[in-house]
Amino acid sequence: MSKKAKTPPATPGRDYQKTAEYERTAAENATEIFDSRDPFALFAEWLEAAKRREPNDPDAMALATADAGGAPDVRMVLLKDAGPEGFVFYTNLESAKGGQIAANPQAALCFHWKSLRRQVRVRGPLAPVSAAEADAYFASRARDSRIGAWASQQSRPLESRFALEKAVAAAAARFGLGEVPRPPHWSGFRLSPLRIEFWRDRPFRLHDRLVFIRSDPDSPWRTERLYP
Repeated sequence: MSKKAKTPPATPGRDYQKTAEYERTAAENATEIFDSRDPFALFAEWLEAAKRREPNDPDAMALATADAGGAPDVRMVLLKDAGPEGFVFYTNLESAKGGQIAANPQAALCFHWKSLRRQVRVRGPLAPVSAAEADAYFASRARDSRIGAWASQQSRPLESRFALEKAVAAAAARFGLGEVPRPPHWSGFRLSPLRIEFWRDRPFRLHDRLVFIRSDPDSPWRTERLYP
């Protein structure tokens, strides 16, 4: 029987390589004001910084949901709007995540910007966006993506790649050169946060953690600092 490979221990100093980029990020994390201001304003600042520095998809976030029995699931999705009302994403309502949200309408998000050595975690209840919001966003998508939303039976078994391509061709023929409306099974959700935690890297794993907490979406925020 072959020996199982062991996970190597962390290399001393691995997280703190003295590259110019690391030194720049470390200096920013050490000097930027990190206080109990409005969490949405702080998130907006961090997202803008990520858009300047993150190589791919700075608006990507891990979305965690759970089914009616409490079994968790997680996947990457794209943030489409963020502000005092909450964080918005879109999906096929008949997908696995759509079914989980219908059974258990609450979720958690995690943004990780490696280039900034920062992370934001969000948790709270979910509510559907309005039909007008969903229509407006769907209309902004590329035409091929709109056709794909009609063709894909998201999360369900797929016989073959050819079956998917056939469904796409059928949807394209259905709409021809006309407008592609939003499917009734496609919409979005807004997470109204009850907890938002901001994390940033500091040397020797003595990281900064600042959390905003409220009991419901209409209550004021209170803040806490956490041990790393």
